[in-house]
Amino acid sequence: MTLASMTGFARASGVHGTARWSWELKSVNSKGLDLRFRLPPGRDVLEPAIRTAISKSLSRGNVTVNLTIQREGAAPQVRINEDVLAAVIATSRELAKKIEAQPPTLDGILAIKGVMEIIELEETEAEREAANAVLLKGFETALKELVAMRGKEGDVIGGVLSGRISEIEKLTKSAEASPSRSVDAIRARLAEQVKELLAASSTLDPDRLHQEAALLAAKADVREELDRLNAHVGAARALLKNGGAVGRKLDFLAQEFNREANTLCSKSNDVSLTSIGLELKTAVDQFREQVQNIE
Repeated sequence: MTLASMTGFARASGVHGTARWSWELKSVNSKGLDLRFRLPPGRDVLEPAIRTAISKSLSRGNVTVNLTIQREGAAPQVRINEDVLAAVIATSRELAKKIEAQPPTLDGILAIKGVMEIIELEETEAEREAANAVLLKGFETALKELVAMRGKEGDVIGGVLSGRISEIEKLTKSAEASPSRSVDAIRARLAEQVKELLAASSTLDPDRLHQEAALLAAKADVREELDRLNAHVGAARALLKNGGAVGRKLDFLAQEFNREANTLCSKSNDVSLTSIGLELKTAVDQFREQVQNIE
């Protein structure tokens, strides 16, 4: 399986009878699968089938489904509401007895809301079912295009993520190779600091200082953090290789990467190791930014 982005756009259109229809599907990032529908009146019956189809094809994303239908070549039907017309005429006659005014014109009466109604041609049950079948087929075409677009973008993001993982691995190896992180180097620096403290004050207990220095040396060892970083690198690569809806798992790994990088910086007592830790945090941030786009 390949990676998929959560962003994409697709369109499908066609003609059925006297109607021209067009589907537009838009997908953006989301924590879950959120669906929004904009369907013309009378086409709400399509929503359950559309919802099911999307749920089978997508795992995450905020998806907006828009359907527009325009009638072509069919003359609209005009209907006069006789009751409203009679009421308007009666009211006009009553007013004419009370005030002087020009008699109402035909276009003026027809312009009154409710007198004239323009109605769409009604479909038979068979026509409605046939139209819905055509519309659903068009939607399936648009959905396939959306899935394909999300897949293409996912491939690109996957390449970027692979590069970030390689950078994290490289920085981890640099930290491992740093002479300053060896236990002997840490102890030597602490011993020098102890020596300076003893020279500055004769009241300090040398044995106590050496014990504290040994404890600090043990705490300053970042072996566990480096081991966990290497393990996370392997896990991230496995997720990218397997593909599928792995966005949440990659986001969790990004948090773990960041935790280890922070600990590495906090334990460091050497400028070079701190510099590596800061570069590592930058690489992790870039990794996590891209992960937010993955399904």
